[in-house]
Amino acid sequence: MKLMSQKLENILNLALETPEETRALTDSLNVGFDTLNKSWELIVKYNGALERLNALERPGAPGIIAEPLIAGYAVLTVPETLVEAVAGLPEIEYVEKPKRYYYSDKKEAPSPNELQACVNPEIGTASCILPVTLREPYLSGKGILIAVLDSGIDYSRQDFRKPDGSTRILYLWDQTLRPTPESAAAYSIPIRRRSPEGFSMGVEFDSAQINAALSQSSRMDALNLVPSIDTSGHGTAVAGIAASSVEGVAPESSLLIVKLGLPDEDGFPRTTEIMRGVTYAVRKAQELGMPLVINLSFGNSYGAHDGSSLLERFLDNASEIGRTTICVGSGNEGNSSGHAQGNVAQKPVTELAVANYERSLSIQLWKHYADIYRISLRSPGGVTRELPDTLSPEKYTLRMENTELLIYLGEPTPYSVDQEIYFELIPASGPYIDSGIWQIRIEPIKSVTDEYYLYLPGSAARSIGTGFYNPTPEVTLTIPSTAAKVITVGAYDSAYDSYADFSGRGYANPGRTIGIVNAGLTKPDLAAPGVNILAPDLYGGYLPVTGTSFATPIVSGCAALLMEWGIINANDPFLYGEKVKAYLRNGARPIRGETDYPNNRVGFGALCLSDSLRL
Repeated sequence: MKLMSQKLENILNLALETPEETRALTDSLNVGFDTLNKSWELIVKYNGALERLNALERPGAPGIIAEPLIAGYAVLTVPETLVEAVAGLPEIEYVEKPKRYYYSDKKEAPSPNELQACVNPEIGTASCILPVTLREPYLSGKGILIAVLDSGIDYSRQDFRKPDGSTRILYLWDQTLRPTPESAAAYSIPIRRRSPEGFSMGVEFDSAQINAALSQSSRMDALNLVPSIDTSGHGTAVAGIAASSVEGVAPESSLLIVKLGLPDEDGFPRTTEIMRGVTYAVRKAQELGMPLVINLSFGNSYGAHDGSSLLERFLDNASEIGRTTICVGSGNEGNSSGHAQGNVAQKPVTELAVANYERSLSIQLWKHYADIYRISLRSPGGVTRELPDTLSPEKYTLRMENTELLIYLGEPTPYSVDQEIYFELIPASGPYIDSGIWQIRIEPIKSVTDEYYLYLPGSAARSIGTGFYNPTPEVTLTIPSTAAKVITVGAYDSAYDSYADFSGRGYANPGRTIGIVNAGLTKPDLAAPGVNILAPDLYGGYLPVTGTSFATPIVSGCAALLMEWGIINANDPFLYGEKVKAYLRNGARPIRGETDYPNNRVGFGALCLSDSLRL
């Protein structure tokens, strides 16, 4: 068996060793692969320059496309045949493939009682915002740029306009549109559909182009000029909560919108589009000379949850560029049964329910590298298979009933002490994997910590009935809310002043030996209202929304108000980044039912802006 490159992350190694037709059966292994051009989109951490990539290209073959980002990161498009050669360059430090990310909202339809109990009018009171917006210092977010990286925006709404009807959106980058050289000469300004400078995807529109669209007599004419549509409404809701002119937290802030995604591809945004969007926002803020708040209302469950992935490290680096604050939702996996952790001496067997009609399923097992475990699996029909005792970093394949398991044992990386064993379950015959109760037995061979941590894909990527028996709600934060230097936002129900059980939880086990808890970090940092929040919809009205997706923009709006008070009003020119986090933590108030702070559910407590300012 071929020894796999330790410069490549585990899941990428497994993908490269798996035939394309097999990868296509999974939800994860083929993400980032272009089936037409047989190339991979990859995230790299590098040093120096990337000129030596040109020497790897072959005459008549597709070339390598490099998009340098910030802080030594880049997105590369690489023919599959050249991936190993790229990884072999000394400038390339580490390589990951993209992951899909899912919006952190709850999809349940509201009941009539919930429709009457929307708390948006109460957010100003619950989060102590009104004392600083309706009286001195009369904060409104003016002079602050809020970047919303999401599903787009309905730019026609009054929520995103100034009193004179012009747009508050300074730039809108729609990554799902294709650039064209055409222009609209009939209008007062040229309308050319170009990608932003430094990027090769999507189309950028500035405020002049959006205003030209808003001046049109019909919606169709407007879309002919700026054809960017928010098809899900998620981004419009998030932007409205943070910055609506009607009832937003920071109603006079300027907006930068990035619609995440790919042309002609269904599904959710990927790591690469997010990193491009963050780079774009940071560069634009520097160009405009404006303090910046970035809102990220999505997450993914793949990873060690220790801040070590390239996306998490990238966000930590981005937060240190310019006057930047990044807010990320903790996700909605707190009660989704997607995580189980235990002690092999006390709980050697973990049971997993797999629902009917599950086409594939990935399982991550994370452990301390010093521990050596014997691992076996039992299928619903009673077939048992044991992994070899002496595992080396390579791909293993097992057949159990009608399910094939692709297994990869990873190594610690230069950024993490954790070790991953990755399982991908795909159908061996028929369209579905075997449903029923699967058992994972973990027994110690060499025992140091005895700990293990199991993760499934997020709830949006698996059937409702698929999950662990006796799940662990702790450490269910979604990535990238596990990045150390972002403000991680959990959700609580302001109607009852209580923790929302869906909200992703942080670190609670004092004996945990892996993860950023060792550095003494707290996650989440605080909680904001996240149940039945009134937000603008796609039909000109307002509807209640629930999830950490919608708690996060409340904190983003408050961060903008703090930065206005500090930077724009010259009370504290250094009020950005970690200092904003410190102010928000310091002002957080207690929540009913929570006794010790900080804790793994609500961090330092509930958002209270006026107490954070201590006016």
